[in-house]
Amino acid sequence: MQIQIFQDEKSLHHAVAQTLIDAVKANPKVVLGLATGSSPLETYNNMMVDHLKNGTDYSAVVTFNLDEYVGLEGTHTQSYRYFMNTSLFNGLNIPLSQTNVPDGTGDLKEVCETYEAKIAKAGGIDLQLLGIGTNGHIGFNEPGTSFDTRTHITELLQETIDGNARFFESAASVPKKAVTMGIQTIMDVKRVILIAYGSKKAAAIRDMVNGPVTESMPASILQKHQDVTLFLDEEAAALLKA
Repeated sequence: MQIQIFQDEKSLHHAVAQTLIDAVKANPKVVLGLATGSSPLETYNNMMVDHLKNGTDYSAVVTFNLDEYVGLEGTHTQSYRYFMNTSLFNGLNIPLSQTNVPDGTGDLKEVCETYEAKIAKAGGIDLQLLGIGTNGHIGFNEPGTSFDTRTHITELLQETIDGNARFFESAASVPKKAVTMGIQTIMDVKRVILIAYGSKKAAAIRDMVNGPVTESMPASILQKHQDVTLFLDEEAAALLKA
């Protein structure tokens, strides 16, 4: 596991964006795994700015997002499909047909099976961008999730619901379930980059890096992945052992 520490969020987001941009330039048909939430927003903005200025070509790129809320149509303003379209895809020249976000409606068992099949058909994910929850979740794999899970339906813990409430009218309106890539799905990707900043993420980063590998800290499994780089600001890295 490699760790890069940055003095400020601006330089951190620039480095993460450049890593993704370089992957696209090195392999125009790269399969990217993408994250949602507030953590990657500035990274995505940097990618759109680069595309506008430098013309980085995404026309052959395929993407898979980690998760989606159960019950929200892709047109819902708080769905992750809507988030990705407005926060990244609409600012690139990537055909929306090559972007994949789990469907939070319909036959959910079939949704999960179909998503796994799509990833396999694409040849697997080359580079996965992750964030981390304050409780150590990756994707929506909450503490206690089995390490051998594939794409599945998960019930969100109250702390996750509370953490996402700022994006909704109230905590009560936050969906209680989500479709998420499983931990084994994430472990199968070829390369992982994880972004975290701010003091609220420091304890989770400490435990994922220095603690035991345990299902009570889902992100700790990344200690066993062959190619992981953490992009952290000084606050998020503050509790790591020297």
